[in-house]
Amino acid sequence: MARLGTGIGWRPEIADTVERMPGIDWVEVVAENTCPGHLPQSLVRLRERGVTVVPHGVSLGLGGAERPDEGRLTALAERAEALGSPLVTEHIAFVRAGGPLTATPRLEAGHLLPVPRTRDALDVLCENVRIAQEALPVPLAVENIAALVAWPGEEMTEGQFLYELAERTGVRLLIDVANLYTNHVNRGEDPAKALAELPVEAIAYVHVAGGFERDGVWHDSHAHPVPRPVLDILTDLASRVSPPGVLLERDENFPEPAEMEGELSAIREAVRDGERRAVKQELIRLGRDARAGAAAEPGRPVGGVEAAVPGRPVGGVEAAVPGRPVGGVEAAVPAAGEATRQRLGLAQAALLSALVAGTPVPEGFDRVRLGVQARALAAKRAGVVAKVAPELPVILGEGYRPAFLAYAHGHPMRGGYRQDALDFAEQVLLGGRLEEGRARRELRTWWLDRSGPAPRSRSRLALERMGRSLIRR
Repeated sequence: MARLGTGIGWRPEIADTVERMPGIDWVEVVAENTCPGHLPQSLVRLRERGVTVVPHGVSLGLGGAERPDEGRLTALAERAEALGSPLVTEHIAFVRAGGPLTATPRLEAGHLLPVPRTRDALDVLCENVRIAQEALPVPLAVENIAALVAWPGEEMTEGQFLYELAERTGVRLLIDVANLYTNHVNRGEDPAKALAELPVEAIAYVHVAGGFERDGVWHDSHAHPVPRPVLDILTDLASRVSPPGVLLERDENFPEPAEMEGELSAIREAVRDGERRAVKQELIRLGRDARAGAAAEPGRPVGGVEAAVPGRPVGGVEAAVPGRPVGGVEAAVPAAGEATRQRLGLAQAALLSALVAGTPVPEGFDRVRLGVQARALAAKRAGVVAKVAPELPVILGEGYRPAFLAYAHGHPMRGGYRQDALDFAEQVLLGGRLEEGRARRELRTWWLDRSGPAPRSRSRLALERMGRSLIRR
């Protein structure tokens, strides 16, 4: 795997800062926010300088019960080619559920939700990853996610789940140490145990990010400074393997450039601490082996047997490295049966419906945590809609957020965030809670301008007629 170095998440709000920032070897962009034919000039300039750009997908839903959507895969492949990227990344998560597979309404989460660590879920995930790998022009790496809730009846730890995924598919891993910390606080999972169980040779790169704690729950916000415990996990990881790349994620509440540069310096130092720890541990081990009368250097015979080094032949046979063919043959990934997909789909639809549609909490889930997650999803929807449709908070003022949260409680997403903005505006107009006046007129005009299949001038009569109907209601 190519060495990436130190990177930062590229966002339009900090594009100029990233260009001026010293020591940036690569950047990561949200794949869905880039257009292959109209790349931001900042990214073009970075590429011309030799800075690697990696597209990071958020909407593929590889952990979902359905097979990956061909259109989304094509779009991800186009972005990888347009950016000249050495790899693309996505998440081990589901983002939608329902539909024909389960004969239930299709629901969108607008968020990355955890898959159960079960054999059924692993079989589906492995097949979905294989489908994605075949459709992409470059290698794929998948990321562990943060979660507020745990599935009942899980059969594997996170490390075991990731190890088998990499072993069965050859997929690379994007390890987010902030997500390991989040799962430690929220679910009591030991980050060191997860790292010990990981196939560290399969790591493509590492994410580092900040968050905040509220009422005993850690929220992976990507909007706060990186805390010391996250850096400590990074040090632990770097003591086990030298990560090919490490990247700072920040999505909002961007600090001054000097503060971000300070965070990057802390990340580099955490990696160096891990590397120094690895050297110290190796010296201790060598000293112990020397006292026992046995040399233990990788690749040198010990007691007549050559020590195994991942990827290096041992006794004429290549040592197994997760994600790499052994003997020129890749392990076959059995197809997940439709019954398996349906079982997973029904479970995911029930969970997502409880989170976004107010249906009963599925048996075995923590009701309090599910309530926290449901409120967090609604708050995230309100924030993202305010970004994609910034006119709405301006038109509605302080009433925007409570109005949106009330709408979200009974109206699951049925498309992307732009559709969500249109649905929200329509509901406000139809609900009759917004009295006639400037705000209502501006909201009606905004909705009419954006809801039709053609520009307003081409279908003015029909849209105006619809507008008058809304006024009467």
